[in-house]
Amino acid sequence: MSSAPTFRYVEQADTSVLEASGNWTVFNMRGLRRRLRNGPAAPARKPEVIDITRVKHLDTAGILELLQLAGGGEGSEVRAKEQGQVDLFRVVQAHGVETPPERDVSWILHWLDEVGHGLVDIYHQIIALFAFSGEVLVVTAGAFAQPRRFRLAAIVKQMYEVWISALVIVGVLCFLIGVVIAYQGVQQLRQFGAETFTVEAVGIGIFRELGVLLTAIIVAGRSGSAFTAQIGTMQVNQEVDAMRTIGLNPIEWLVLPRILALVISMPLLVFWGNMAGLLGGAVACTVYLDFTFVQFFSRLRDTVGIWNFYTGMIKAPVFGMIIAAIGCFEGLQVRGSAESVGQLTTRSVVEGIFCVIVLDAVFSIIFLLAGV
Repeated sequence: MSSAPTFRYVEQADTSVLEASGNWTVFNMRGLRRRLRNGPAAPARKPEVIDITRVKHLDTAGILELLQLAGGGEGSEVRAKEQGQVDLFRVVQAHGVETPPERDVSWILHWLDEVGHGLVDIYHQIIALFAFSGEVLVVTAGAFAQPRRFRLAAIVKQMYEVWISALVIVGVLCFLIGVVIAYQGVQQLRQFGAETFTVEAVGIGIFRELGVLLTAIIVAGRSGSAFTAQIGTMQVNQEVDAMRTIGLNPIEWLVLPRILALVISMPLLVFWGNMAGLLGGAVACTVYLDFTFVQFFSRLRDTVGIWNFYTGMIKAPVFGMIIAAIGCFEGLQVRGSAESVGQLTTRSVVEGIFCVIVLDAVFSIIFLLAGV
């Protein structure tokens, strides 16, 4: 039957001694700290002898506790029944390393350190993304040189996932955004007696910005994350490594079909979202302005130029390419575990939405300079 570890400090012939008994093993250390608070107080001077002659079982965990009770045990004599216990003590003492004192770092330095590491990570991420984009361009150019390398069945399957399956959510959300824009426009413009200009507000807002931007955000959260999760799971299961082993290029077989599918599907989704947004605006105008649908769309045709429609459609394939590239890139960065899949899926959504908004701002400046 095991006995709990016990100890006491005694004086023997003007020598301070730490006497221990019982089992000093890792399995008996539980609760020792609690007993120390109620045990004998530490002696005035450090024990010169550690007496373990009454210790039945001993391991390195027990030795570490005894050395700590002895104030480190440097230079202390060890008394034991077996020479092996003495040798074990000396081995632990020889290889013991003191815990470095905890540095008191101010919150400003800690914050600067975090910002610095974040900037370095962003720099490496940008470099890796550019390298990945270059590889995709090389593979795409090779596929155009040999069209049979395009996997049409895979492209059509991905188009079904990113286009047909997303029609409902894109349509509903864009419809509601159209209603909101029309309602807010009527409320604000009515103060100036210009509520009929709500039609222009809905048309220009949906065509130029909100239709394509809202659709891109939905696609980034839906399809971009799906690309990362799919390819990331294949990475965890070592399927991508197996493809490389048998001579298949993962960029050509996994990445290219997804990018082409999203580049083709994004303009179709944006057009669908624009129509749903205009329908929502028309419904709101019939309620708040007593417009008919015919009057709404007639005024829209007469006052909103065609370039407002084109500016949104020009952005669509670019946004689709960026979202798909980021989703596939992050999927290929997955390493080792399902936790990595979740982390990089979240990162791909954040990066996709961030890049879409930045590109939208760039497009706005370009269109402003071009006068469209």
